Amino acid sequence: MPRLDRYSLGEKISVLLTELIELILTASYISRENKLTVVKKASLKLDILKFFLQLTWELKAIDNKKFAEISALLAEVGKLIGSWQKQLTK
Repeated sequence: MPRLDRYSLGEKISVLLTELIELILTASYISRENKLTVVKKASLKLDILKFFLQLTWELKAIDNKKFAEISALLAEVGKLIGSWQKQLTK
């Protein structure tokens, strides 16, 4: 990743990823009554992370292969969060 992008978009993506992990861990430890709210926040954080990752790719700060690898992993996380959210709404 070019230096300018690394310290702007790269840092933003890193912060979002850390916050997403924090939300997922928090949701796994809190009571069921509060869990849905935190899982929804995690889902939103994931969508924001995906947006910034795509923006980074469109600006050609990361190559196609790296973008595809990261996107696949984030899609899997999205499926897990989505099923968790669906289970909590029942």
